[in-house]
Amino acid sequence: MDTKSKSNSTIYKSLTITVMLFVVLLVISIVLLFLVINREDALKGADRAIRLSAQGGFDCEYAEAQKLFPFEEGVLKVLNDRVAYLTLSGNEVYSNTVNYQNPICSVNNEHAIVCDMDGYTFSMYTQDHQVYEISTTEKIKAVSIASDGKCAIICDSEDAFGQVTIYDENGVFIASWISYDSGYPLAAVFNSDSSKVMVSAVNTDGATYESYIKVFSIVYEGSKYTASDYSMYIIPEDTIVSALCYCGEAMYAFSSSSIYTLSGESFAPLTLDIGSVNYEAVVGDNLFIIYSDGVDQMNKLAILDSSNQIVYNSPVGSVVNAYCYNDSYFALSIDRRIYVFDATGKVVADISVDEDVLRLGYIENDRLVVVSTGGVHSITY
Repeated sequence: MDTKSKSNSTIYKSLTITVMLFVVLLVISIVLLFLVINREDALKGADRAIRLSAQGGFDCEYAEAQKLFPFEEGVLKVLNDRVAYLTLSGNEVYSNTVNYQNPICSVNNEHAIVCDMDGYTFSMYTQDHQVYEISTTEKIKAVSIASDGKCAIICDSEDAFGQVTIYDENGVFIASWISYDSGYPLAAVFNSDSSKVMVSAVNTDGATYESYIKVFSIVYEGSKYTASDYSMYIIPEDTIVSALCYCGEAMYAFSSSSIYTLSGESFAPLTLDIGSVNYEAVVGDNLFIIYSDGVDQMNKLAILDSSNQIVYNSPVGSVVNAYCYNDSYFALSIDRRIYVFDATGKVVADISVDEDVLRLGYIENDRLVVVSTGGVHSITY
């Protein structure tokens, strides 16, 4: 190859490299611009933005974060072979060996219950120790925990539709209801002082679904608790009641498309312009409902007062990540925002975060434990 050809080849290679570098830089610039625009959109309207990694707590991998549940002033780490309580700095306070195939955790106030879903064992915890572990003879299907540590365990039954067993805060058996006639027990919930537990069941034997609400009364007599039948209701529609709640003394039942409340001697649907209910919570005397008008539609928050009137109703976002509540406040993580509402629906805080949130929990009225994809942190608002 002569000198001229070599020179042309060198120039061609240089131009090729230059063009490739230009294209790479252009692509990087477009990506960065897209990220900046998205971040600005996420921050728009927020009271403040925080980096979760800069808050108090500890970092961990995403796989570990999925096993962490806010509890008291730390987190409960729930594994198949071990349950441990960690402080917000990541120090282990205690741990217990378990053997669960599909552990799920539910927290209420000062107690947390971990049960092996579709398995045969469950256990109760405080921030100091494991309170007890109990084995069942039938598969566990659902669990409900009261604010004082009582629990209701819904299990299969070999010769019936299912059974609900109630235990006190120390794991002492209170009562068991076996459903021979009322259908499959689906959900249970305690009222605020644990004096009653409401159970929903669905009968599928007929041409249409029949949903029942059964209420048990719990009293302390002598040195132990006892439970007895209190009332029973039929939902007058072809529907399945999958969730329940008490709001004060008012009783609510939720299907995929309706909200029912006790009116006189029967449950009746509320005539509200609310679509499909996704989540519900009780804050103070008000009922908080997260709902949407259809699949892939914007989530909205509606608040019902004690007269079942909507006192707040507003869109909140696309993807609900987590929520938590106490007697005074409701915290909601949706998209990359954390909203805090008081019991009346007033927005107390609107915070933009830089990581996806997995779970939320209250430490105090103005302080949250946040489990994100990058770790465990606390934020004060």
